[in-house]
Amino acid sequence: MKINCIAVDDEPLALDIIRDYCAKISYLHLTKSFNNALDTIDYLNKNSIDLLFLDIMMEDLTGIQLLNTLKTKPFVILTTAYDNYAIQGFELDVVDYMLKPISFERFVKGVTKVYERMYPNGSTSDKQDNRLSDNSQLFFFVKTENRIEKINFSDILYFEGMGDYWRIVTLQRRIMSLISAKNIEEMLPENRFCRVHKSFFVAYDKIEAIERNRIRIKDMYIPIGETYRKIFFDTIERKKIS
Repeated sequence: MKINCIAVDDEPLALDIIRDYCAKISYLHLTKSFNNALDTIDYLNKNSIDLLFLDIMMEDLTGIQLLNTLKTKPFVILTTAYDNYAIQGFELDVVDYMLKPISFERFVKGVTKVYERMYPNGSTSDKQDNRLSDNSQLFFFVKTENRIEKINFSDILYFEGMGDYWRIVTLQRRIMSLISAKNIEEMLPENRFCRVHKSFFVAYDKIEAIERNRIRIKDMYIPIGETYRKIFFDTIERKKIS
């Protein structure tokens, strides 16, 4: 049981990511990709598809405007760097609203919703085969002020919240990006990272010491917030060697 889909985004790297993700999932068949809304509308008027991955902010027509031109809509997953169109999107009955940078795990959750709507009584073997394994995603892409950068999970020391921005501190560099805490939580593999404070996410394997209610990573002391303390210490307890 296949889901035929197309992807629309004016950022070539974003299209490459969706192509890569679709190739990993056996029930997805990406038939076409487009970098503008007008060519997409022409294609949809002549072809039938099941699923549309759609960016919002594009030249000529936005993704929302594109949807409003369609008489018959496929299932739609919005893929965008902006969270202020969520209400509009769901008013148009989109299946999901994914904020960039999109992790593979988050992508799987979104397309699984489509699969379950199309095949409510179908086999679940395809979905199970494509669940995210611990090592299937090694990196992600993040948008900075003037470019999109690739970051390996293995290089990350911690994330630090700074107002509307988050600083991603890696072994080699520090990167500032306008992303949300929710987006970070969805993107990070749970077995490798943990939120320890409203302003900090840390990599378990980069923790050098835990001193009372502080974590030491390199020369940085990171506080452990009351809200996150129990989950963090329960996890550390499971990782301890008696």
